[in-house]
Amino acid sequence: MRAFLTKPLLISTLTLAVIATSTAYAEVLPVAELGVKIPLIKKPTTRPMTVAYVPVHQTYYIADGGLAPMGSEFEAPSSKSEIHAYKSDGKYINSAKPGYDNRSIYFNPNTSKLETLTYNISSGAGFSPNTGIYSIELTESGELTNTSGEVMQFNPAFGDAATMPSYDAENKRYFAKQERSNKVFIVDPKNREKVGEISLDFATPKVLHDDISDHFIAYTGIKGNELVLLDVDHKAALIYDLTGKFVAKSELPKDMKLRAQNHYNGTGYANDMLFIYHETEGEFGTYCGFKVVK
Repeated sequence: MRAFLTKPLLISTLTLAVIATSTAYAEVLPVAELGVKIPLIKKPTTRPMTVAYVPVHQTYYIADGGLAPMGSEFEAPSSKSEIHAYKSDGKYINSAKPGYDNRSIYFNPNTSKLETLTYNISSGAGFSPNTGIYSIELTESGELTNTSGEVMQFNPAFGDAATMPSYDAENKRYFAKQERSNKVFIVDPKNREKVGEISLDFATPKVLHDDISDHFIAYTGIKGNELVLLDVDHKAALIYDLTGKFVAKSELPKDMKLRAQNHYNGTGYANDMLFIYHETEGEFGTYCGFKVVK
């Protein structure tokens, strides 16, 4: 009889241990933990946008974004926005001007490329050149170059022209936050229409659409805590699952002086951290990376 009971008991104990481990892994930190600071060495060419991290080079890449000037018969309408490279300890490496109005920059492990997604990828503001997704060429040591390649042209499935989508590399899809709303479009780049839509719960955390980051939502890849939204007015990170259910919030330092532009840009998610542009820290501002889920 004892031998009969031992196996189920062991299985139950193992199951509880796995559940406990999974729960611990997916913990939302009540208070965000500062992981890294990247003081900008040079003034952003336009607006500072998002952040990417390339593990093999242990390097962060920060993209500026701004519209291109009107073209002429002598010059194509190329954006003056730059991308900047910094080592994992915050040391500046170099900058480059590939010619795009960058909105989201990220490392794609499926292609082993640094990629940038531009303003108006949806063509919502009318068709314009140099819009879509492009790969940015790096040197063998991880330095930026001005050379790029086309990954995808414009796609209306992304919705708002100013959206700053996050990339889900495992499922090869994007999450595109829509402005002035709680809507997030799920985009499969193979389709010209969104493949899903998430309605974020704003009632439980007691926020309004103008309290939070208007164009950006982070994708963490952590089951049950997949989406992170910056609450600018209450200085917190709001964590959601893929159904739009509010999970918990992670408090940011209350002495951070967030500005109006944090509602529209100056965010990012890379190397398992939420990045926030702190404009008042340092000569040209500082990107602060916070651990909010672990």
